[in-house]
Amino acid sequence: MESRIFLIIVVFFMLGSVILPAQIPSDELIHSIGFDGLKKTKLSYVQDFLSSEVGQALDSISIESDAQRLRNMPGIGQASYALDLLPDGVKVNFHVEEVKTLLPILKFGNITDNNWYQVGFVDINWKGKGHTLSAYYQNNDKRHSGQIYFKIPYFKSSLWGLAGSLTRIASREPLYFPDATVLYDYDNNSLALSGIRRLGTYRSLEFGGTFFREKYSKSEGQDREGTPGPLSVTQPKLLSKLELQTDRLNYNGFYLDGHSWRSTLQNVYNVDDKSWFHTLQFQGRTFRRIGNGINLAFRLRLAISTNNDSPFAPFVADSQVNLRGVGNRIDRGTAQVVLNVEYRQTIFDGNKWAGQVVAFADLGSWRNPGGELRDILNPDQFREFIGGGFRIIYKKIYGTTLRVDYGIDIFNKEQRGIVLGLGQYF
Repeated sequence: MESRIFLIIVVFFMLGSVILPAQIPSDELIHSIGFDGLKKTKLSYVQDFLSSEVGQALDSISIESDAQRLRNMPGIGQASYALDLLPDGVKVNFHVEEVKTLLPILKFGNITDNNWYQVGFVDINWKGKGHTLSAYYQNNDKRHSGQIYFKIPYFKSSLWGLAGSLTRIASREPLYFPDATVLYDYDNNSLALSGIRRLGTYRSLEFGGTFFREKYSKSEGQDREGTPGPLSVTQPKLLSKLELQTDRLNYNGFYLDGHSWRSTLQNVYNVDDKSWFHTLQFQGRTFRRIGNGINLAFRLRLAISTNNDSPFAPFVADSQVNLRGVGNRIDRGTAQVVLNVEYRQTIFDGNKWAGQVVAFADLGSWRNPGGELRDILNPDQFREFIGGGFRIIYKKIYGTTLRVDYGIDIFNKEQRGIVLGLGQYF
């Protein structure tokens, strides 16, 4: 009997130092907030994400919400918390598990008549403050491109941030004339700078400008006398951008749940002919986690621009960005509707590695340059690709997902291709 009493006392004493939220009186105040597990990430940066403050009444819902905000942060893989009841309040202690955020960029595509690859690096938690720094080199059909990009979401505890980039895009692109398709070498050199304003926890506004110079030159190996279109076109341009973004995505390791959307208005001024060109784009993403191993993913993209009857239309069908298997810029338009759907099934999930198999459908339609908006509903304009692939995920480095997809046009079996890369497709 005495041994049982002693055991009960010991257990009661041990439980006294770790109290579950339901056991703590509602009138208790937060005495202190601590963190353990932080290495690269700065404490001051982490604290900006918390809604709970010292001196507030303890709210278990707010504490759990703070833990999820920590999981959503760049560089944080998992986050949990413990509550200790002290004589003068409750100590909240968050335990975080960091993941590496400096990772390589490696993408590759092999489609009929087009080969491309991209190599570089990106760090989404540069300096441990959630800054982004990236640089890459891309080779597209032996043409050389690259970019240096940085983003500071906000300075210290302010609501303001900054982003900028220096970019060169060089590709070989087909332009579509009434009588023929002509290959052009495309060059775009740009310098961009924008400001960022946070509008609460989940929303932000980005605004800025870009100076860029576009050049189209007919590719070698063509009959310059017999093909339609100009021999060469060079156009310096100024772009202004206004972008509103909402992000309510919740991360749990490599699983996603929630939604995000982004609306972007761009106005382009042609310095030479003093003309204007406008684009409006919307992109929404939704993710649903079902059980322990299934993740459903949806992406919808809507876009419309000034409807110039020109082969230099802004929106493209391309394996790299929207339709897996379609090829390299096989079509262009002045309006666009694209839907991507993925079923992601986890087949193993270990301490460091995980694997998924993926089934997908990529659907898209375009308005031809100078055409009618109802062209988008024309069945002849639709492109429908289905396919499958797999993902190998290294959980200790943020975003380290080796992606391999193979897509095929369900109405034209000759149109197919493989797309590889690091990171989920969307």
